[in-house]
Amino acid sequence: MDPRVEEHARVLVEWSAEVKKGDQVVISASPRAHDLVKAITKAVAEAGGTSITLMQSEEVSRAFYDGASDETLEVFPRHMKALVEQTDVFFGINAPVNTKALARVDPKRIVARSKATKEISDIITGKRWVATVHPCETLAQQGDMSLDEYRDFAYGAMLIDWKEASKNMNLMKEKLERHNDVRFVGPETDLYAKTEGRIWIAADGKYNMPDGEVFTAPVEDTVEGSIYFDVPFMQQGKVVQGVRLKFEKGEVVDFSAEKSEATLKAILEIDEGAKKLGEMAIGTNRGIKDYTLNMLFDEKIGDTIHCALGMAYPECNGTNESAIHVDMIKTMDDGEVLAGDEIIYSKGKYFYEK
Repeated sequence: MDPRVEEHARVLVEWSAEVKKGDQVVISASPRAHDLVKAITKAVAEAGGTSITLMQSEEVSRAFYDGASDETLEVFPRHMKALVEQTDVFFGINAPVNTKALARVDPKRIVARSKATKEISDIITGKRWVATVHPCETLAQQGDMSLDEYRDFAYGAMLIDWKEASKNMNLMKEKLERHNDVRFVGPETDLYAKTEGRIWIAADGKYNMPDGEVFTAPVEDTVEGSIYFDVPFMQQGKVVQGVRLKFEKGEVVDFSAEKSEATLKAILEIDEGAKKLGEMAIGTNRGIKDYTLNMLFDEKIGDTIHCALGMAYPECNGTNESAIHVDMIKTMDDGEVLAGDEIIYSKGKYFYEK
């Protein structure tokens, strides 16, 4: 086993989830994550916890959609609810077989299932949960890398000094919270929102691994301006690229995409909350060097910002409700992030970097 797998597991168990004696742990993973599941199981046991593993994959999800009637899509999985209610820690490990397995499933069916199972998602997010990846051929291919290159890429993002990263992100959080607004400025972009009464979160590896962002939920009806998201992203099995959004009084009033505009349109039509921003964020992880169509990594890239249409996180005091939370990313090499009269980031440098 690559020794970095065991180091990854220790970071997840000791830093991220802080597993302790007596914890009931669920590990949800695909078969390709077998080595990491083994390493986590051992680390959990050493910490005094006990774990069970659930097998999941995109092809398994596709099999459900292929077999389910519209009525079946809305059946609530009460057995899964019973499990997560008794769980203290939930690890979700992505090591996909086929990232396009759901590409030809009607997005409305995916949304229907998401709405039916939202209660379970809400229970999990109220626990100690961590989402991560185990490097595999599929993710390497998606990122246009060899497997060895992808392993170096992934571990370079995850096996960093999280105490130092946490210190810097909390400095940013404190500076942002001294002001009541935020503004993103860059090529084809000038987006403003008020943040009064909202909480900025320093995402320092406690829920996502890798992590590395500082985010909040903007005051919903105060988002104004336009933004161009130049980094491609995967949604509903399709690559969406070159998204332009215009906001007035908090809602999208105009939109376009250079690729997969129909998918963007479907996202915006899911519900009323999908037309509003649930998140505005600043990526800070300089260990992530490239985008790989994996939002777990891409939204954390240093020198980027991102926004999410849809659901706002309650821990930010956000109130926007939606069945979706779709992140979109913009590079900021030539841009600035401002809060009040202070510069948070300008053209390649955060305020805490000399």
